[in-house]
Amino acid sequence: MKLKNILIAVHDIERAKTFYKKMFGLDPVLEQEGNVILTEGLVLQDADVWQKSLGRGILSQNNASELYFEESNMEAFAKRLEGYEDEIQYVDRLTELSRGQKMIRFYDPDGNLIEVRSPVAGGK
Repeated sequence: MKLKNILIAVHDIERAKTFYKKMFGLDPVLEQEGNVILTEGLVLQDADVWQKSLGRGILSQNNASELYFEESNMEAFAKRLEGYEDEIQYVDRLTELSRGQKMIRFYDPDGNLIEVRSPVAGGK
């Protein structure tokens, strides 16, 4: 068995595509029927499609999962995030952790939790 994609529900696919392109460089690979597959395997699904298929409402900022990214230049990323056209809701602003690793946590425009860290020294 192989994990193929991670899907998140979004209220405005165009806004989400713009956010993930500007912040993380993810490009659309395939778009169809309320779904957009981005590079790196992230899938954006229209919230209405998700709610209809699940039969339940979406709980924004539920803190039950997060998207995790690594970035070697955390200061440049934090600056890019600060300059984003929509207001970003932070959980943790740029912080230096023990062992020198840097981290920032925030919500995307649809309330999906994102964590970005610098790579672990000596890690792969």
